[in-house]
Amino acid sequence: MSKKQKKMLIRIIAAAILLIVLNFIPATGIVRFILYLVPYLVIGYDILLKALKGIKNHQVFDENFLMAVATVGAIALALYDRSGDYTEAVAVMLFYQVGEWFQSYAVGKSRRNISELMDIRPDYANVERDGRLEKVDPDEVEIGSVIVVQPGEKVPIDGIIIEGSSSLNTSALTGESLPRDAKAGDEIISGCINMTGVLKIQTTKEFGESTVSKILDLVENASSRKSRSEDFISKFARIYTPAVCYAALALAFLPPLVRMFAMGLPADWGTWIYRALTFLVISCPCALVISIPLSFFAGIGGASNAGILVKGSNYLETLSQTKIVVFDKTGTLTQGVFEVNGIHHNELEDEKLIEYAALAESASSHPISRSLQKAYGKEIDRGRVTDIKEISGGGVIAKVDGVEVAAGNDKLMNQLGIPYINCHSVGTIIHMAINGTYAGHIVISDVIKPHSKEAVRELKTAGVRQTVMLTGDARKVADQVASELGLDDVYSELLPEDKVNKVEELLKNKPENAKLAFVGDGINDAPVLGRADIGIAMGAMGSDAAIEAADVVLMDDDPLKIVKAIRISRKCLRIVYQNIIFAIGIKLICLVLGALGIANMWLAIFADVGVMIIAVLNAIRALFVKKL
Repeated sequence: MSKKQKKMLIRIIAAAILLIVLNFIPATGIVRFILYLVPYLVIGYDILLKALKGIKNHQVFDENFLMAVATVGAIALALYDRSGDYTEAVAVMLFYQVGEWFQSYAVGKSRRNISELMDIRPDYANVERDGRLEKVDPDEVEIGSVIVVQPGEKVPIDGIIIEGSSSLNTSALTGESLPRDAKAGDEIISGCINMTGVLKIQTTKEFGESTVSKILDLVENASSRKSRSEDFISKFARIYTPAVCYAALALAFLPPLVRMFAMGLPADWGTWIYRALTFLVISCPCALVISIPLSFFAGIGGASNAGILVKGSNYLETLSQTKIVVFDKTGTLTQGVFEVNGIHHNELEDEKLIEYAALAESASSHPISRSLQKAYGKEIDRGRVTDIKEISGGGVIAKVDGVEVAAGNDKLMNQLGIPYINCHSVGTIIHMAINGTYAGHIVISDVIKPHSKEAVRELKTAGVRQTVMLTGDARKVADQVASELGLDDVYSELLPEDKVNKVEELLKNKPENAKLAFVGDGINDAPVLGRADIGIAMGAMGSDAAIEAADVVLMDDDPLKIVKAIRISRKCLRIVYQNIIFAIGIKLICLVLGALGIANMWLAIFADVGVMIIAVLNAIRALFVKKL
């Protein structure tokens, strides 16, 4: 609880105690008025000051003005009637401030949820100079510098681990509680916490361009992008507030004048002014003005806690209407990492064939070479490899321990005149020949992410009507992935501009109220992310351009988070609509009752403060997203 909230709570408790005590003090006249003025000013002085400031600045019609007029009017009415009943005026202000406190607490809770994410902001970076660690501002660290991150410290800047191994706490970034292991050679993103070993990291970005900086910027700017619901409420309040003020004025003066001049009856000013004041208290639009933005704020906070960054409440609203999800393949549904997943027709031991292939390809930096070296799993001894010849578009021929090894595609085998066996598996096929004799082939392919199939299934359960995959890969590879994942449509062998055209076509043919989401991670996905109704980027391994162009960023690259993001947005919008219907419905009923004289000031308090508290408590539910 903040200092401001604590002070307000003390004022509320003090005013409530004074109000209770005054009910047992038999004071009358001016003494009673002064005694009741004390709790009224204790609880309401700031509202009166804000109302006066609004009048001075020509911004009259707000909730402070309504509360000030209603409560001062109630006190004036009690003085006029000489009833000494000041309890209602103090109670209205007291309960209004109770509602304000609840609202402040709810916003604080949402902000704390987001501020947990803000805790990823590093205070310093350790730079090694002359054998000593020196703490410097992360902004001062240049690209290529070596920084040291000790156990318990935050990783301040993106980079590559050059020394050490450790477990990393990434929960603030991804919402995932399980630690991740990291070792030399691994990329590491800023914002995670080093838990065990000392790490030396060579920075690959400046602080301003690093992951942590971009995340903080996205979150800080999220509240500036308003949804249609928020815009509607803002416009509604601007028209509604002056309208009810004039209606209250008419209620106070027109009926008494009609009674006097048209009906020849007593004016009964006191009754109609009281009804007008009750009407004013009921009419205060706090429940709507506060709870709707708060619902979106809480939804964004809950999503960020789950490792989903939504750049604004307008995107949260669009996301809730998503009926078509279009995926990029590599890095989105697949890991974008080539791995050896099959060795066929092998004339040697599998380990020996992999060893020959890894050593023969050791001079290459191609992803296929790296995947072979990874499968080999041992340090490459370049001294064992001689006479390396790269065959353009075919593969490589080299001598390993004096044995001639040919590793490549069918073109290489044809060139060498070596009969080979075709492979029916999907992927990159590395045919192997040892001393001119065919020795089998190795299958290398991209690996489907563990949750991709489940994500597609869950999207359909969540009401997504169509799932589509766009890829530049060969048709055979694309069809196999689409079939394995259960996607509705797949379009392969596409260039970046073809992807944009295909999304344009899907947008043109989609149902009127349905929204299309595109999920991608690469730099060539940025144009498509910007063209879709809602762009979703993979944040952990995605390119900066994709993250910049996207409206939603998934911090751990898990496709299942797409489903979670849609469910969070739908829960948030349900809460928004519940609050709109509930607040307006209760207001209208109570306004009619107030105008007819059936509702008194106590019902007015419920219509204003009670409805606001219920709406605010309902809005807080948008924070809780773990079970979605």
